Amino acid sequence: MDMTTDKIRSLVKKWQTTIECTVDVTTTDGYKLRMSCIAFTKKRANQLRKTTYAQTAQIKQIRKKMTDIMTKEASTVDLKDLVRKFIPNSIGTQIEQACQCIYPLKDVYIRKVKTLKAPKFDITKLMEVHGNATETSAPAPAADEGTKVDRPTEA
Repeated sequence: MDMTTDKIRSLVKKWQTTIECTVDVTTTDGYKLRMSCIAFTKKRANQLRKTTYAQTAQIKQIRKKMTDIMTKEASTVDLKDLVRKFIPNSIGTQIEQACQCIYPLKDVYIRKVKTLKAPKFDITKLMEVHGNATETSAPAPAADEGTKVDRPTEA
């Protein structure tokens, strides 16, 4: 999964700090992923200054929180549920709320997710997830015939 370059370029503006963070996580079903996050500083409510630059110590604290939240969210679920979290950007909003006390952030997104290592293919695990095909499907008819229907006689 990757954000398009035109979307990223539309978010980058002058007079603000761009904060990026990358972390390697392993899901519960054995996928090893590299997740990248991007965030931008925003003006405070009563700010008069044109720039919204964060100090280096603040950036390090924000990166630490980003790493903790992404690791916690990704390592407790399987890949299927993790993808469901990406769609509404729930991880991004959690990061934004957690870092509000350090420096106000806006446009916090999981920018890129890359699969580093997939687990070995296991047919029994696949059957557990999808169920046995012979048990769930209806029995096939012996011949391609329908049931006989009585027709009314025409008068």
